[in-house]
Amino acid sequence: MMSQDLQCPIEHVKVNENKIRIVALLVLFMGIGFLLTGYNWLIMLLVYDFFVRAFFIPKLSLLGALANVLVKLFKVAYKPTDRGPKRFAAGMGLVFVTTMLIAAILGWVVLLAPLAIVLCIFACLESFAGLCVGCYFYNGLQRVKIL
Repeated sequence: MMSQDLQCPIEHVKVNENKIRIVALLVLFMGIGFLLTGYNWLIMLLVYDFFVRAFFIPKLSLLGALANVLVKLFKVAYKPTDRGPKRFAAGMGLVFVTTMLIAAILGWVVLLAPLAIVLCIFACLESFAGLCVGCYFYNGLQRVKIL
């Protein structure tokens, strides 16, 4: 659910918001899994998945494929929303998890855990509240004339 005052990138292509919220839940589970295990391959999988979703290759998204199965299994309703804000958020997610991967490779543990926690918070907000933090970030960038 977004505030009426927010402006987000619009593409005029509809996607299923409920499926996207399931993908966010899967990102949350992977973030928690990383925090509990420290397995860097979870971060690498997130980098891959955010990359394909951000760059218009959603058919290659492993989380998207799993979300499709869950949508069908639980008969989740189709709720149309514009793809633009979701793709922008995937791009922001890509920057975020790539930073996490670099921190993991360099052994910057002091930075890695807080980044993983913030990722989990953002994924939780999208999944459970339908709140896209990317839209707020996008509006901030527009205000300072970066976008």
